[in-house]
Amino acid sequence: MEEGTKLEYNSVSSYKIKGKGGFRASSFIYGFVGLDNIGFVANMVSMVLYFSFKMHLDLSGSANTVTNLLGSTYLLSIIGGFISDTYLSRFHTILIFGTAEILAWTLMTIQARYSSLQPQVCGKSNCLEGGIGLLFYGSLCLLALGTGGVRGALPALGADQFDHKDPNEAKALGRYFNWLLLSSVSGSAIGVTVVVWVSTNKGWWIGFLISLVGTFLGFLIFVFGKPFYRLQVPGESPLTRILQVIKVAIRNRKLQLPENPEELYEINVKESDSSEPKIAHTDQFRYLDKAAILPKTVEPTQWTVCTVTKVEEVKILTRMLPIIASTILMNTCLAQLQTFSVQQGYRMNRHFGSFEVPAPSVPVIPLLFMCILIPIYDFVFVPFARKITNHPSGITQLQRVGVGLVLSIISMGIAALVEIKRKHQSLKNPLEPIHVFWLSFQYGIFGIADMFTLVGMLEFFYKEAPAGMRSLSTSFTWISLSFGYYLSSVFVDIINSVTKRFSQSKKGWLAGQDLDQNNLQLFYWFLAILSCLNFVNYLYWASWYKYKSEDKLDTKPKSGDNVTLPKSASVSRVSFLKANENDAAVVTPDVSSIGRT
Repeated sequence: MEEGTKLEYNSVSSYKIKGKGGFRASSFIYGFVGLDNIGFVANMVSMVLYFSFKMHLDLSGSANTVTNLLGSTYLLSIIGGFISDTYLSRFHTILIFGTAEILAWTLMTIQARYSSLQPQVCGKSNCLEGGIGLLFYGSLCLLALGTGGVRGALPALGADQFDHKDPNEAKALGRYFNWLLLSSVSGSAIGVTVVVWVSTNKGWWIGFLISLVGTFLGFLIFVFGKPFYRLQVPGESPLTRILQVIKVAIRNRKLQLPENPEELYEINVKESDSSEPKIAHTDQFRYLDKAAILPKTVEPTQWTVCTVTKVEEVKILTRMLPIIASTILMNTCLAQLQTFSVQQGYRMNRHFGSFEVPAPSVPVIPLLFMCILIPIYDFVFVPFARKITNHPSGITQLQRVGVGLVLSIISMGIAALVEIKRKHQSLKNPLEPIHVFWLSFQYGIFGIADMFTLVGMLEFFYKEAPAGMRSLSTSFTWISLSFGYYLSSVFVDIINSVTKRFSQSKKGWLAGQDLDQNNLQLFYWFLAILSCLNFVNYLYWASWYKYKSEDKLDTKPKSGDNVTLPKSASVSRVSFLKANENDAAVVTPDVSSIGRT
């Protein structure tokens, strides 16, 4: 069998015989992620200074440029996910977008190196014009496209190295996402310390050069791992499949749904590719089931009738939308901590002995917490929880996201208390500010929250996604981050415009650059309360969500036998977020095994 065929990609036995996949393959991905994040994260936390001091943007312009860059990077991940599901393998998609990322770092290094390619002070809020402005914004757009495209395909490629239908490999799949995050935060910790120090003290172009070299070496490691990867064959466009279901459902809107879901259209087992699992019928969004009704006078084609599996794919994506929306606010809180906490750090005592920590390096605190806690979570908590829940990951993905949301609420409350203490001491004695270590409390708890939520979302979107939409689905995690960053800027503007009407000074809570004269603590309290309301909203949608159920179809039934697919049920034995057990249906004995994810 040729490498890359659908059977090989989905076959566990082929994977074991040929020695492909597993942690040996994913180790190359870990190396790439670590090296790539050294430069990316370092520059995301310090680039606001580069925009101000070298590109001569004003403070608001610098901050908005950074948040827009981050938001665009994560938003463009959906392009990489879509392309890798439809036109190219995930491996080749990463190579193409990775080339764009390397070119972007090259252009940024050249512009930062030569003063002739930098704007002169002009007294305006934005001095970027002509070719200099084109080079600046062009390199940023290329960086957002390249980095976003890579992130849209990379997590799914690593997860492809494990067969989540195999109980033993399902445990390894959960561990893969944990160690993917560990490699990311390890590289980020090096970036926000070493690279930030080099950029601010030795030259911005040297910091960009380190980012370029790190990304290039990471891609070399990634390419060297190709002989060990399990590569998927791109399938039909996810958008086409979605449009087919919607169109047929609208055309059949006047037809009556059958009382027995088994009468809905599904391809015969013998006519289907056994490597592609069927998805069980669910009762949610019954209107879409009309797309699976085949009138007697109509020939079955892709645009006249859809299989139950195809309809359920659209249902899955629809069920995911409220989960995505419920996590956006947490990423908004993350954006606020990344910006305002750095400003707080400037006004705090940053000395550890004779060494002064650069303010942009303050985010290293949660990264160090995560570097320590991720192995503890993976080696201690998961095995302990697995004995209680019998779930491969210890707790379900939605439970993990829920824990992260709760911790983010606590973090915002602590952030408000720390700001009250900092502001009180600063007004009392500006020459003796409190130590920057106080920020470690809010950063540490939020780092744990991010550990739970980010990995939970990546694993959730990958496992729940249809086989042909896994890159697109995992990019939903980055979409949530993108909207969080965009919403961050909107929140600041709205809060300022509303609060200035009621304050005695006629200034908003976050007006001006002097933290001692504004009310950042009130903004943190506002986000904490809003996060509480958001968590209640999340509980509703997480409890409402039904995990998909797949028929692995390992054995073909005898001629004339019927197959009844089981209804969706949660794998968790924990009452929280567990589906109704009455949802399980009887399966004919000729089907050898039913796999639930």
